[in-house]
Amino acid sequence: MVSYHDQEWGVPVRDSRSLYEKLVLDSFQAGLSWRTVLHKRENFRRAFDEFQPERIARYGDRDVERLLADPGIIRNRQKIEAAIVNARAFLTMEEVGESFSDFLWSFVGGQTILGKPARRWEDIPARSPESDTMAAALRQRGFRFVGTTICYAFMQAVGMVDDHMVGCYRYKPRTRLGRRS
Repeated sequence: MVSYHDQEWGVPVRDSRSLYEKLVLDSFQAGLSWRTVLHKRENFRRAFDEFQPERIARYGDRDVERLLADPGIIRNRQKIEAAIVNARAFLTMEEVGESFSDFLWSFVGGQTILGKPARRWEDIPARSPESDTMAAALRQRGFRFVGTTICYAFMQAVGMVDDHMVGCYRYKPRTRLGRRS
C-alpha cells in the first residue's frame, strides 16, 4: 500500500487505456477495500487480457463464466459484465474520434483539482460536483457501475483530484492565492 501511495496514487494519468483499466479496477473496488483490489491487480490484468478494451469488448458468456470461476479476481457478475459493457462504450467513443482521456479530464478542466486541506480521513469527501457530473456523463455514454463515489475514488487515483492529507510528504501547502504551490 505504501508503494502504491508513493508511486501511483494521485499521479496524473493521461493514457486512455490506462484510465480504462483504473476505472474498471475502481468499479471492482465498490463495497470493498482498495487493498483487496490492489493485491489482486496482477490477477485482474491476466484474467482481463491486460485490460485491452478491444479484446474485452468481444467477451461472451463463456468468458463471463471463466471470470466467475477465477479465484484470483473479485467474482461479481455485475462488475464483470460492467467491465465488458464499459470496454464496448470505450471503443464506441474512440470510433467516433472522442478521446477517453480528454473526455475524463474535461471534468476537471484538464488539470488536477486541489482538495481542501485535510488532517483526517473523515475530512476527505467521497464525491464532488465533478464526480457527480462525470458519473452521469459516463452512464449517458453507456458505461455501467460508475457511480459518483466510484468516479471520485477514480479521480483521486489518477491524479484528477489531489487529496493528499496535511502531513503527507506529497501534500502541497496552499499559497496566499488559495492554490497549492
